[in-house]
Amino acid sequence: MAVEKITMPQLGESVTEGTISRWIVSVGDKVNKYDPLAEVMTDKVNAEIPSSFTGTITELVAEDGDTLAVGEVICYIETGEGGAGDAAKTEAPKEEASAPASAPTTSASAASAPTDADAPNKRRYSPAVLRLAQENNVDLEQVTGTGAGGRITRKDIQAVIESGNIPTADSKPAAAAAPAQEAPKAEKAALAPSAPAAASAPKAAQPVNVPVEAGDIEIPVTGVRKAIAANMLRSKHEAPHAWTMIEVDATNLVEYRNSLKNDFKKKEGYNLTFFAFFVKAVAQALKEFPQINSMWAGDKIVQKKDINISIAVATDDALYVPVIRNADEKTIKGIAREITELANKVRAGKLTSAEMKGGTFTVNNTGSFGSVQSQGIINYPQAAILQVESIVKRPVVMDHGMIAVRDMVNLCMSLDHRVLDGLVCGRFLARVKEIIEKMSKENTSIY
Repeated sequence: MAVEKITMPQLGESVTEGTISRWIVSVGDKVNKYDPLAEVMTDKVNAEIPSSFTGTITELVAEDGDTLAVGEVICYIETGEGGAGDAAKTEAPKEEASAPASAPTTSASAASAPTDADAPNKRRYSPAVLRLAQENNVDLEQVTGTGAGGRITRKDIQAVIESGNIPTADSKPAAAAAPAQEAPKAEKAALAPSAPAAASAPKAAQPVNVPVEAGDIEIPVTGVRKAIAANMLRSKHEAPHAWTMIEVDATNLVEYRNSLKNDFKKKEGYNLTFFAFFVKAVAQALKEFPQINSMWAGDKIVQKKDINISIAVATDDALYVPVIRNADEKTIKGIAREITELANKVRAGKLTSAEMKGGTFTVNNTGSFGSVQSQGIINYPQAAILQVESIVKRPVVMDHGMIAVRDMVNLCMSLDHRVLDGLVCGRFLARVKEIIEKMSKENTSIY
């Protein structure tokens, strides 16, 4: 028999970790190749992890709610094939088991925790448990695990933190302090492969002691919300955001679109939205200003060839960014259709990870809920995001001092100042403004 590893897959471009929202299988379950094993959440997509093998689940390394870096092991599966996989699997538990062997059980811990015989998994920590313990200076040797085989779970660590009675290395009994020094070294060695991933991720926020009073409602933070928070935090920490805004006269566009919308809906079966016109204008301007269609890559800037527009689609509790590929090659009708299809998939929970990969620039329709000015957070690792605000009627001073009521819209752009400067962004926005203000029945085709 061979024992194979199932690892956290990369579920999207720039995705570095995923959170197990729910295990579909349990230890001992028999699965076929491609059967779903677990539901995983990232900042970009919800997806199921399929099995790469046919066999029997022997161990679930991660638990519900655990966040693991891409490539980290989530479970083991025993297949019917013999070979090197057996040796690889049998060696790993030996190394892990050898770490606690040098740490004798003290009388202090024996009274409150299971013995090693009763808790064979006590010192096999998931990456989420290890990170949470390190961030809060919790000595795992002094924590009693409630998981299978005495395994310490994330909930165990959270309970210790919330209790306020956090066991640290300094709080160990003096008699146990000296002989126990060898155990952490072995544990660190066994866990060394996951350390770089943990170090590269933004540090999680520490629990905040917010007073809860009568009538207050406590809402648990979901995995999706945690993933969104982590990605937004990373973008704000790593990318120096700058912001600029331009005012656009969309009167001709409004008249043109309104003259078409009813017939278009009857003919095509979906709405011709203003947003489709703006996405088209942005795609055209990006082709003329390719610097904007770039990404920061540490020692270089990558200017992307394809113009793939990410659009922000919100649900009641999450935000997704599906991608319109090669938007510069599509008509306004084609863009309108893709916007409708992608939005419907998001709200039906049917959006795939492939439909969220490859975005090079994001356009956000903040005007759909009445906003007139906003500062978006860049969709990392892209270099900029454009917010299309509400179109509002305002009195405007025209040529020769005349005042007229016009349909005006603000376009707000956040940019990564490592990649872009104000000059090129100003010219880019001026070009978008020019394209939109010239959109009319006479010179713009939707087909």
